[in-house]
Amino acid sequence: MSTATDRFSLTGKTIVITGATGILGASFCMAVTAAGAQVAVLGRNGKRANERVEEIVANGGEAIAVLADVLDEGALLKAKEKIISCYGKIDGLVNAAGGNLPGAVVQPSQDIFDLNMQSMKEVMDLNLFGTLLPTQVFGEAIAANESGGSIVNISSVSAKLPLTKVLGYSMAKAAIESYTKWFAVEQAKRHGDKMRMNALVPGFFLTEQNRSLMTNTDGSYSERGASVMQHTPFKRFGQPDELSGALIWMLSDASKFVTGTTIVIDGGFTSFSGV
Repeated sequence: MSTATDRFSLTGKTIVITGATGILGASFCMAVTAAGAQVAVLGRNGKRANERVEEIVANGGEAIAVLADVLDEGALLKAKEKIISCYGKIDGLVNAAGGNLPGAVVQPSQDIFDLNMQSMKEVMDLNLFGTLLPTQVFGEAIAANESGGSIVNISSVSAKLPLTKVLGYSMAKAAIESYTKWFAVEQAKRHGDKMRMNALVPGFFLTEQNRSLMTNTDGSYSERGASVMQHTPFKRFGQPDELSGALIWMLSDASKFVTGTTIVIDGGFTSFSGV
């Protein structure tokens, strides 16, 4: 009989993490390998990917670097071949690739009828189709796996509550939540309980993309960062490893009856009315 601890173990599982060269992606890699999985560190930056693998191996884990753009289906197919050649199967996928662009940020002084549509489309592509395409490629391998597996998408509190400025990013993350539910239902109709899809909903974590929006060059809060703190009951930004518990749960057998749902990790931001 397995113990409660065993149910949260990822030992023997192969997990693909896109966007693995970013700040949150790095934390995801370390958490998943600490739980026993072997990880495919997927990203566009070869130097960072190899450094991530070296760090994992130095900590006793197992990983390989896989270079691919999440919007390049051909590169993703080659990545899948490499991963299966190395580990024999794929048990899980974390769609952590995403981000924002300056052109998709709408400033208060900007005419809302004069938006940068090209930047909006690029942000939608990166976040939404950068989730959908890897799911098409690696999800097929998970479905073919005898024991099935789990896919975890990354949403945002901007999908739950309207946030000023970040229009493109907010639209993309709202679409990801819709896709998460749609895919969970449709794949279950075809494959039963073999594969599940859920999403993490991080609150405010400092990343390479949002640091300049949230903080000044001296490290103090910007006006926007201060406003976020006022509406976050915990009065601080999240730490990347504070997403790890929910991520491991979603990837492990402990969540085998969970699909089509979102888990919010935001220090109370979406629960607070501001009063």
